[in-house]
Amino acid sequence: MAQSLPTVTGTFGEKPVLSFPETPAPEDLQVQVLEQGSGEEVEAGQSIEVHYLGQTWGGRIFDNSYDRGSSISFPIGVGAVISGWDDSLVGQQIGSRVLVSIPPHLGYGHRGMPAAGIKGTDTLVFVVDIVGAR
Repeated sequence: MAQSLPTVTGTFGEKPVLSFPETPAPEDLQVQVLEQGSGEEVEAGQSIEVHYLGQTWGGRIFDNSYDRGSSISFPIGVGAVISGWDDSLVGQQIGSRVLVSIPPHLGYGHRGMPAAGIKGTDTLVFVVDIVGAR
């Protein structure tokens, strides 16, 4: 049975708002395409450009690019970012909005990311708008 994921408001390019279910966070990586893009598929080794919002499961937003007004780019599928991003974004189509629930072992691990207020037990939830890849 698929586990309950947060519901998301907004469309591609808009800052999303997440509403979390009463259920505990999924133990495994969960990926849900909220809006299917029509662009090329993202390939490992490309540089991907995204807008994103990151929030701990049922908790606070720890980072988002919408408020900054600029997307970010980074290499995907090569270990440059947390493995949950590599595992969930490679193979997605450009122009897609994707909801990703990342368990701690695919996020920052047992140490967490104290500077961002992320504990080692936190499940990370991202809404990612895939703007481009090259």
